[in-house]
Amino acid sequence: MLRVHFTAQDLARTRVSDGADPLWETALSLHSLRVSRTEPALAAWRQHAVRHGPGPLPTLFALVPLTGYFPDFLTPFASQYGVEPGLEAVMSTPRQRLRAELTRLSGHRALPGWARGIAEGEPAALRRLARGLRTYHHLAVAPAWPRIAQRVGADRELRRHAVQQAGVEAMLRTFGASMRWRRPVLEVDYPVQRELHLQGRGLVLVPSYFSCGHPLALVDEALPPVLVYPAQADGQAEGPRPRLYGGEALRDVPALLGGRVKTRIAAGIRSGG
Repeated sequence: MLRVHFTAQDLARTRVSDGADPLWETALSLHSLRVSRTEPALAAWRQHAVRHGPGPLPTLFALVPLTGYFPDFLTPFASQYGVEPGLEAVMSTPRQRLRAELTRLSGHRALPGWARGIAEGEPAALRRLARGLRTYHHLAVAPAWPRIAQRVGADRELRRHAVQQAGVEAMLRTFGASMRWRRPVLEVDYPVQRELHLQGRGLVLVPSYFSCGHPLALVDEALPPVLVYPAQADGQAEGPRPRLYGGEALRDVPALLGGRVKTRIAAGIRSGG
């Protein structure tokens, strides 16, 4: 469980994001490529994504595993203003932070040799990473943006209506079983035990089209606090339940998965890590 501790100042500074965050959607769509969800639109999106956006996927899959930790620097706060501001922030990440976050990731899984260049803050390596994120977003995520924006916008309006009618605490009670407001703490379903003290900074709640399962928070508590959660589908109290694909379910992306890459990704999925 994640317990988010609010003060009166935090409540005053808590808000729902202005819209879908492109780099959060990009990162979380990498999960949706490897997760079966029941919505026909997502099935159609997956077919499009694996057909048109496979080039950068070996790199991105290595940095955004199916489960568990992925680096905070891939989803910077500046991404709320658009893809390019987000990518500029990725490329401007301090080397100490790059090294720390990739070291943390390497504690969960072996990283390819090229990740060392990113960890050292090498400009060429960071440009390649940004180019991969941009290419994948453009080819795989951007075509679905009208649907993403519609879902996220509808969820945002529901939360804003609650704020306008009865205040922020009423809005914090609209999330159902996954997030429970028990003043002054928001209890969030989470795979590990965490205590997050906002300390007057407030919280940005980010509804996400591609998010599934439990909400997500940044690991580094020194960063601006955000909480990403599945945007409510029309007519649904909660989003569709996911089911993990086995490694064999990725056989429909021959352009992506060849030889050792296929073996590595399939092994990672089976291990759940």
